[in-house]
Amino acid sequence: MEVTETWYLVLSAVLFSIGLIGLLVRRNPLVMFMCVELMLNAVNISFVAFSGAFNDIAGQSAVFFVLVVAAAEVVVGLSLVVMLMRYRASATIDDLSVLKG
Repeated sequence: MEVTETWYLVLSAVLFSIGLIGLLVRRNPLVMFMCVELMLNAVNISFVAFSGAFNDIAGQSAVFFVLVVAAAEVVVGLSLVVMLMRYRASATIDDLSVLKG
């Protein structure tokens, strides 16, 4: 049994769906950030699959930029979550109004 690009695209769609459902259902900011990261990695898998299918390096270079943006998002997002958790032990995404200053 050969693994083709279709398998990678199905895996990407499943991971993206899990991330989207988790983002819409959960209210914990940390879980929401993990779901966004899961969605970004699903897009990266599809970029690499298309890059291999078309014999082009553009998809792999796009993955590099997506990973850079994801790293910056994690730095900013985790700092906001840590600041929020200092004020409230069980924080939800609705509690971000506490950080207005």
